[in-house]
Amino acid sequence: MTDSAAQPSYIVRNAADVNRLINTSSLTSHHARMIITIALGGIFLDAYDLGALAFGVKDITRQFALSATQVGMVVSAITFGAIIGALLGGYLTDKIGRYRVFMADMFFFVFAAILGALAPNAEILTLSRFIMGLGIGIDLPVAMAFLAEFSRLNGRGNKAAKIAMWCPTWYAAISAAYLLVLALYSFLPDSQSAYLWRYIVGFGALPALAILLIRKKYMTESPIWAAQQGDLTTAVAILNKTYRIPATVGEAGVSPVSSGQTASPWIAYRALFGSRYAKRTVLSSILSFVSPFAYAAIAFGLPIIISTLFEQSLLTTILVSLVLNFFFAFTGGMLAVRWVAIIGARPLATAGYLCQIVALVGLAWLGKPQDNLHALSCFGLLALFLFGQGVGPGAQSMVYASLSYPASLRGVGVGLNQTVTRISSTLALFIFPLLTLYLGTHLFWVIACAPAIGLIALQLLGWEPAGYDVDAEDYATN
Repeated sequence: MTDSAAQPSYIVRNAADVNRLINTSSLTSHHARMIITIALGGIFLDAYDLGALAFGVKDITRQFALSATQVGMVVSAITFGAIIGALLGGYLTDKIGRYRVFMADMFFFVFAAILGALAPNAEILTLSRFIMGLGIGIDLPVAMAFLAEFSRLNGRGNKAAKIAMWCPTWYAAISAAYLLVLALYSFLPDSQSAYLWRYIVGFGALPALAILLIRKKYMTESPIWAAQQGDLTTAVAILNKTYRIPATVGEAGVSPVSSGQTASPWIAYRALFGSRYAKRTVLSSILSFVSPFAYAAIAFGLPIIISTLFEQSLLTTILVSLVLNFFFAFTGGMLAVRWVAIIGARPLATAGYLCQIVALVGLAWLGKPQDNLHALSCFGLLALFLFGQGVGPGAQSMVYASLSYPASLRGVGVGLNQTVTRISSTLALFIFPLLTLYLGTHLFWVIACAPAIGLIALQLLGWEPAGYDVDAEDYATN
């Protein structure tokens, strides 16, 4: 690469040069910021759709006369779809590129939202949630790839911070869903209150359509992925357009990439367990299992937990859920974005797990509150759990998944992460109604095992992805 004192100009000869320019660039543009925003917009929709049924389970159970097992199938269908979608999305993200996958997956959200809102029976509702899960599973690997590959390595707005931003985006979506529930609850006539869940599910089609239209205008291929395919002309054009980096294609040299890129992406899944990445994959997989297990049980069951603990009205349940998610989970997520580049992902994840263990053990020990002081204590412990999730494993588990692997393996790496995540969430969502039925507040003892396992794994398999140039591993000579 060369540059002049007056007007720097860079010559790009291989994919390593493209990676180096993005990592060290202090330039940006409205176009690049829009790409990051759109990627986060997809995550917002993922979270909204996953939580859309949280307040409607009782009405759905009553309308369709469902057993506890059938309820488990309805609420977990979305994560069954996400398991398949994550594997498929990871494959396609590395095989055909980030742009094509990103442009296609919103159609799943539009169709599934409309189908679910109009579902005449539990079978159609389950199918719609499964299709929605396919879209979510496909969307997250490519969204994480964009966040990582359109961000520089260090400084403000670095890779770890941009990826950690997925967490407050997630909680903002959950809070938005609660606000929508609150608005509909306040204005819908009593005759329509039983159909509140249909309005919430169907509303998801509107932001999906908006994101689809905006994507068409702003999205482009990842310059790193394009360069790895040997298309330096496209990569340089993207650098000029999105970063305003004055680069030109020079005489092409050898553009070394890891074997994961040259092989079939299905084979690349095996590379995640090779000698270089095995420890990272094991740690990331453990975090990807235990974190969503605890969060899914608490977050999805939050309305049920609140009504069980406090025996209050639906309005109180909605308001308490909104306060907990926005003021504690969202705040924790925003602090994670600010702190990850300073403190690191591992210390933040450790602190988050400690908060969750204290909260869950406290909830299990207190049991069902018998007076206002106990109820306030339970509220505080739920707040501590969600704050710990936001600042710790909620944000950092995705940092581990996305930045433990270079660009050539990032799609399949996040795909594996999301497969493990959805298996865990499916298990949690399926057994949560049964645990609530048979264990009551003692279920918190079971849930507390999850953050304890995550904490042990972090200490035994120490790996810090924040601030490490993992993409350079694609170009390192052995």
